[in-house]
Amino acid sequence: MTTTAFELAGRVRSGEVDPVELIEDTLARISAMDGRYGAFRAVLAESARAEAAALRQRDDLDRLPLAGVPVAVKDVVEVTGQTACWGSQASPTGEATDDHVLVARLRAAGAVIVGLTRVPELCIWPFSDDPEAVARNPWNTRYTAGGSSGGSGAAVASGMVPVAHGTDGLGSVRLPAALCGLVGIKPGTGVIAEPEAPSWYGMSTHGSLATTVADAALLLSVMAQRDDLAEVTEPVSPLRIAVSTRAPLGTPVPRMLRDPVTATADVLRQDGHVVTGDTPRYGITTPAGLLARWFAGPVAGSQGWPVARMQRRTRRHLAFGRAALRARLVRADTALGWQRRAREFFSDYDVLLTPTYAAPPPKAAWWHRRSWAHNAFQAIRFAPFTGPWNLAGFPAMSLPAGIGRDGVPLGVQLVAPPDGEATLLGLAAAVERMLGWQRTASEAVGS
Repeated sequence: MTTTAFELAGRVRSGEVDPVELIEDTLARISAMDGRYGAFRAVLAESARAEAAALRQRDDLDRLPLAGVPVAVKDVVEVTGQTACWGSQASPTGEATDDHVLVARLRAAGAVIVGLTRVPELCIWPFSDDPEAVARNPWNTRYTAGGSSGGSGAAVASGMVPVAHGTDGLGSVRLPAALCGLVGIKPGTGVIAEPEAPSWYGMSTHGSLATTVADAALLLSVMAQRDDLAEVTEPVSPLRIAVSTRAPLGTPVPRMLRDPVTATADVLRQDGHVVTGDTPRYGITTPAGLLARWFAGPVAGSQGWPVARMQRRTRRHLAFGRAALRARLVRADTALGWQRRAREFFSDYDVLLTPTYAAPPPKAAWWHRRSWAHNAFQAIRFAPFTGPWNLAGFPAMSLPAGIGRDGVPLGVQLVAPPDGEATLLGLAAAVERMLGWQRTASEAVGS
């Protein structure tokens, strides 16, 4: 699908495109393509057709921001008539009788929910597979689409849908976005309000994946119920931009992943922004606090689930999580201390630019069959740049930044202080204008 969500909605609103025909085209594309990519855990063909038909009768169709747009949602939120499985055979059974508030907002805006996207069990890992399928990278199917919103990333990058919902607790929107050559944004704490408390001890939030900045902003604005976020405006005054390729704890970052940051910094400098090399004071307590929440968060989210039915790697992870809770390692002062240092850093800067991921991309594989240690080693070395901003609660996003030697996209991360979503989106739009990118994988490499 090369037409953007923004364009599709406009054509449906004007009557140029019929929403039923649009959804039939989308379902046919999913049927033809998803066997290769494993993006969807469930395709909601029947309900999607009914939703599209109902749109024809809405008297506000000409005012709906997502009129007729096919949207994929991550398999962690309730959709009426479906079960949110969280990638697990141990998830509670029973169909949801109501939509999650995010799904309700999407439908109210005219979106048509076409499917639930694949995730790793309990969304713990940066690669998305379950006993049924592996979510593969449409640019090179030998590699992962990322995680935990990997199915959403694969669905958009392959062109099956123009936009998708994700959640991000340690980078789960930004990492698939980077690997799949997409725009992915995680807003700051509280921007997307919902009745439930944020999971993973406040670190997780909903976000959007798209092929353009405008589409990512549009989907975010609907989920946040903030029309202003859809009005993307490039900065009119120079921004103070810090650039860092130093990962927390100083783990080495390959040159292939540093170079896109340098290239992006160069064009931003040429565009008139003040660009300075500088690194936040991550310290040792920040990674320690992240690890404690990574272990303990899934424990809180799976209370009452039959542990015996979970994957071996998950059982080990939950055991570490329970130990972390007994030892009281999830401490508020860890997050508060890091938030204070992060705010001090941003007193001198408007935006921080870093790599999105820090190690060569993992292969597409049945990761759930492998040991916890093997999974954990890959996850920790791959994702050090994203998690700190979940702990801080600051907005962050990933932008496409070229293609690596293995044919897998590269990404750069932009971070801003609280209430900086509009700044990030505006700066991202400037990067998109200056550098551009291929929006979908027109021809995947590998098999």
